[in-house]
Amino acid sequence: MSDYTTAELQTLVKAPMMTGLSVAMVDMGIVSTAIEAAAMSKQIAGAAQKYPANSIIQAGFSEATLKSGDVKLDKPDIKPEDVKSGAMLDSAIADISAALTLVEGKASAEEVAEYKQFIYDCGAAVAAAAGEGLFGTGSNKVSAAEAAALAKVKVALGL
Repeated sequence: MSDYTTAELQTLVKAPMMTGLSVAMVDMGIVSTAIEAAAMSKQIAGAAQKYPANSIIQAGFSEATLKSGDVKLDKPDIKPEDVKSGAMLDSAIADISAALTLVEGKASAEEVAEYKQFIYDCGAAVAAAAGEGLFGTGSNKVSAAEAAALAKVKVALGL
């Protein structure tokens, strides 16, 4: 089905997942985190349909791949100090770099560009899902911390 090994598929899936999680963690609240998780799930679930001709996204996010259970990501060990220090975001950027290195030469420039946009969109969807504050009801949907994290992701992606 794919030109990617199971380990490579995990790398492809990890980049957008950790991007979304990193953006969610920079401005965490009890209710907002649940809203942001739902936004992230929606991005992942709709990826294959949104990019039907993209071999990267089809390999990692097709319904068959997601249902197969072949791609298993380790539960991230998130420490508050890693979020505060920016180490978690740095780790997500390293995951992005690994994924982009992996697809180099395996996919067209257009597919790589779409995959980069998909990774960014995962973070942006999380940031825009809930407002600031404990319950995510604030009128400002994207906090300053989320905007700063997205800016770093954008630079890492070359967008």
